[in-house]
Amino acid sequence: MSVTTVQSPQNRRAILSEIVGHYGTAIAGLVLIAFFVTFAPNFATPVNIVNVIKDTSFLAILAIGFTLAFTVAELDLSIAEMASLAAVVAGWLVQSQYPPLAAVAAALAVGAALGAINGYGVTRLRVPSLIMTLGTAAVAKGLAFMITQGVAFVGRWPVGFTGLARGTTFGLPNLVLWLAGVSLFAYGLVKWTRTGAHMVATGEADEAARLAGIATARMKRIGMLLSGVCAGITAVLLAANLSSAAPNMAGDYLLYAIAAVLLGMTMFEPGKPNIGGTLFAAIVLKVLGNGLVLMGAPYYVQDIVLGIIIIGSVAFSASAMKKAAFKV
Repeated sequence: MSVTTVQSPQNRRAILSEIVGHYGTAIAGLVLIAFFVTFAPNFATPVNIVNVIKDTSFLAILAIGFTLAFTVAELDLSIAEMASLAAVVAGWLVQSQYPPLAAVAAALAVGAALGAINGYGVTRLRVPSLIMTLGTAAVAKGLAFMITQGVAFVGRWPVGFTGLARGTTFGLPNLVLWLAGVSLFAYGLVKWTRTGAHMVATGEADEAARLAGIATARMKRIGMLLSGVCAGITAVLLAANLSSAAPNMAGDYLLYAIAAVLLGMTMFEPGKPNIGGTLFAAIVLKVLGNGLVLMGAPYYVQDIVLGIIIIGSVAFSASAMKKAAFKV
């Protein structure tokens, strides 16, 4: 004898509401991609698709760093300037004919050091992350201009360095492999490790987490440190891809990175910073920019749309933003 379960209209509405809440933004992103595939000239060509994915790599890695800081309820508004400074340091070393490995190590060290300083300021000096990271951004920007004197480092740099971004491995662009590696590391850290669980608990309720025995200050320092490391990785890839390093080369990525994180919080795990949401949102933002250009939209339309996305996303996750910005 079989039993047929009949769902009530209320249950169906609840299920539909849950699907929309978790995946509505992602579905809208897929619709947007389908729109550009259909109507934007040359959007679906292999060359353009590869270029979009490559361009997404810089944004997504930087945004993943912001996500890790946001996971512990801290904002890192210094990520772009940290990346610019790290790129300048790497560019100076390559221009001075130091080994590429030394340039990469120096860039990562700069990002990690500034991230550690941010973590120290937030946890020991009790400076709100909004203020702390703005201060760090100003210092990083000043140092970058001091090193370059306002003139970018440009040259025919060794393939050992430029190949990090321009080369391929087993037929796959290295930028895609870097993005995959950083994404898998971040996702695995947050989802599959005790440290990640403690980071999430710290971000959701730091006082309760502290009373439960979690070293919340350490978790916050780890989040800020990893954000700095991601800025360093982005710096290396940007400099390697462009064969140049300028004191403001990553500046334009800040708002896009924030938008990617906030837009990512509207999908998969609504209201929470999550790696999957950030990654998909970064792809959508780059698809949007590329599609608008191919359709002949004026450059300022991208800024208008970006602003709307940020406002809408913040409205969705306003409590998380307020907590991260001002709680000490």
